[in-house]
Amino acid sequence: MSAVPDPKRSLRGNRAGMAEALVQSAQREFPQAEAAQPRVAVLVPCFNEEAAVATVVADFRKFLPSAEIFVYDNNSSDRTAAVARDAGAKVRSERRQGKGHVVRRMFADIDADIYVLVDGDATYDASSAPRMIEALLSDRLDMVVGHRVDQAAAAYRRGHRTGNWMLTRFLSSVFGQAFTDILSGYRVFSRRFVKSFPVLSDGFEIETELSVHALELALPVAELTTPYFARPEGSFSKLNTWRDGFRILATILKLYRSEKPLRFFTAIGTFLMLVSIGLAIPVIATYLEQGIVPRLPTAVLSMGLMILAVLSVSSGLVLDTVTRGRREMKLLAYLSQPAGNSN
Repeated sequence: MSAVPDPKRSLRGNRAGMAEALVQSAQREFPQAEAAQPRVAVLVPCFNEEAAVATVVADFRKFLPSAEIFVYDNNSSDRTAAVARDAGAKVRSERRQGKGHVVRRMFADIDADIYVLVDGDATYDASSAPRMIEALLSDRLDMVVGHRVDQAAAAYRRGHRTGNWMLTRFLSSVFGQAFTDILSGYRVFSRRFVKSFPVLSDGFEIETELSVHALELALPVAELTTPYFARPEGSFSKLNTWRDGFRILATILKLYRSEKPLRFFTAIGTFLMLVSIGLAIPVIATYLEQGIVPRLPTAVLSMGLMILAVLSVSSGLVLDTVTRGRREMKLLAYLSQPAGNSN
């Protein structure tokens, strides 16, 4: 007696055979799909760069022909936006004044796989961009910093060089490692870095914040040397040596307080404690010899300073725990982004 075929089983078998035939056909027609090229976005923050922005757009268009170039105008009073648009860039604006505000807006608005951040003053070498991108991809990095090498005597002013050196040494002492050009405005980022970076700075401190974020989370980074040129004729720097020097010093103290609160407040507590002990020794000596406290205000001051010292150290302990939790949150935000250069 012959078995009756199951119509459902036959249907499933026919569908499986058809699916396998379709897969084999696709494999014959498309033996290997070409890997998608990463999307590159060149981000150019600008404030009154009419004389230089066209050169920047043209140079990066030449060396990164497939990249999208975005120029963000930060309330320029000249023709920066019009010149950039005529040069072929996509022009957008940010009304809040300051480079930090512009970078925050760029990182939030632009969607890409690789981000190239460069100033609009035509001092950075566009031909270095492909090499920096290659290093980012081949070494699976999250940030590549362009270490500036002067090509002209007036390219990098002495005051700015001194401030850069001070901040670099500070970061080296705090984190145990540092870049050699912490204030460079020429950087290449992965998408993972950009979309997990909380921009808090308003002005030119943004370069320092970018570097600290990478060092704080121990992200893979590198530096590559790149030529640094003087500004073209008609272009003027927006930096002020003294004003920005004091801002750098303020940034140093702020970073030390926020990233190493236990060290910061322990140092303050130790100082207050030493002063308190210095004031208390004569009072205690007089009491042991004569049995009286003739300088009561000094004794009260000494006790008050000791209390402040203990409070300072206690604050450092509490804030150190908060800083650790904040660092963990930043790391989780970073890890939640897909690794775009994992091939």
